[in-house]
Order: sequence, then C-alpha cells, then structure tokens
Amino acid sequence: MTIFESVKSAVTPRMAAERYGLQVNCSGMTRCPFHNDRTPSMKLNEDYFYCFGCTSRGDAIDLTAKLFHLSAHNAAKKLASDFGVTDSKPSVLTTLQKGRTQAENERLCFRVLREYLKILEDWQAHYAPKSPGDEPDPRFTESCHMLECTKYMLEILTFSPAKERAELVTDMMKDDKITLLKERVLEIKGKENGRN
Repeated sequence: MTIFESVKSAVTPRMAAERYGLQVNCSGMTRCPFHNDRTPSMKLNEDYFYCFGCTSRGDAIDLTAKLFHLSAHNAAKKLASDFGVTDSKPSVLTTLQKGRTQAENERLCFRVLREYLKILEDWQAHYAPKSPGDEPDPRFTESCHMLECTKYMLEILTFSPAKERAELVTDMMKDDKITLLKERVLEIKGKENGRN
C-alpha cells in the first residue's frame, strides 16, 4: 500500500479540515479557506470536498496540499505524520469497524444520541436562567449549543437514506467520538443518580 492509499483510507477531508482548524458544522459544511467565504460553502464528504463558491475540490491530500501550499506527496506525508498513519498499520477507523457491523454502529449511535438528547432537553427545561441578569448554568449553555445538532443527527439516523446514515455513523466512530459521548452520558447519569 502506498502512502497515498494509506492516508486516503485513514483520513477523510473532514478529519483533515477539523485537525487544521476549520470549523465544521453538523451538516459537514465549512467556510472555504480558498476564497473570501462569508457563509459555509464547502461540503466535506466522506471521500472528497467540494466548494460551491470557488469549485475547489479533492480529497484529504488535496485539501492539505492547498491549505499548506505543499506538493501532494508532502501533504500525504504531513497527514500520515499528524494522524499516525503508516503503510503497515491499519487506521484506527478500519480497526474499529472490523469489530462491528454498520447496523450495530447505527444502533449504538442512535442509543447514545437519544440518551444525550434527553439530558439536553431536561437541562434546557430545568437550568434556564430565572431572570435576564442571571449567569447561565453550564448545563443550560451546553444544551443551547448541542440540542439542535443532536436532534439533527437523530433525524438523519431515523429518516435519511442509507448513504447519509453511513456517513454520519462513520464520522461518529472516528476518533472515538461516540465512545466519548457514551462515557459522558454515563457520567452525567451517575452524578444525577447520586443526587437522588
């Protein structure tokens, strides 16, 4: 396997964009760094990115090459270094996916996101400031930031075609995002049960 193949199988354009400082929203859109972009016009898909404003396109290697003004080979080397990719070592994503089927991953993501949504809705109802001058509780702040995004992801898992569900699940499995969220949900529930 060449360095290009290794990097492409392990690193998505979204992973590269987030690693190099681009703010990506829930629907995989970001402000394009290659033109004066006032609103997100670059879509970061599983295998490629595309800007609806300036028509820049490519994979994670192309994105990195353009961001840092590197050759494709040097961009692949940078990604390999930054993400710990080697020719002989399978990516973390590949290793994770070997243990579970897509359906199992979908069910896991749905369960964890549903539990997190319940917590966020509870926090929004019970920890809202009582008056305009009150300092907001961190739980209320988190619910304001995460509620709509969590609902959106659950809607994708419930109503979207298989390809969109697979893209979301793949993203949630990367970098142990779903495991970290599951641990957070369990921690919150443990604290709340300890108070009761």
